[in-house]
Amino acid sequence: MSDPDALRESAKRTLDSLKDRGLKLATAESCTGGMVSAALTAISGSSAVVERGFVTYSNDAKTEMLGVPADLIRAHGAVSAEVARAMAEGAIAHSHADRAVSITGIAGPTSDGTDKPVGLVHFALAVRGGSTREHVERFDGDRDAVRLQATLTALALAVEDLPPHFSAAAIPRR
Repeated sequence: MSDPDALRESAKRTLDSLKDRGLKLATAESCTGGMVSAALTAISGSSAVVERGFVTYSNDAKTEMLGVPADLIRAHGAVSAEVARAMAEGAIAHSHADRAVSITGIAGPTSDGTDKPVGLVHFALAVRGGSTREHVERFDGDRDAVRLQATLTALALAVEDLPPHFSAAAIPRR
């Protein structure tokens, strides 16, 4: 299976799983630059699931669009569990989505000037009215490979831990 096929298949599984439960998704992307949203919206019928996507590549965008505190970015760096969490929670707060997945990392080919390695990617999944959890990966490969692996991971994370008979009606809306 080629990379485009794997990406399309993963996006379709994510959409189907969320659609079957009546759930909406928001994305907050940095190093993937909108690849998660693009993969989802490439599939017909995605509007039943995709509520909105935030591409927050710069630190200012993270602060302005998602409400990530600038002090948090200064203290931990943009590529951190803390910022990934704040991005996902900000996407929930600034949308009507039931779930939000965030991605922030170092795709390469060079580092960001810190001691954090190329391929380090932090993710978070926030659930409206529920909890937020972080996930971290260290991917190998060039910039394209890191971004693709991060996109696939975010798609899988978006549907992780969904109960089999879940109803979106139980989630309080903003």
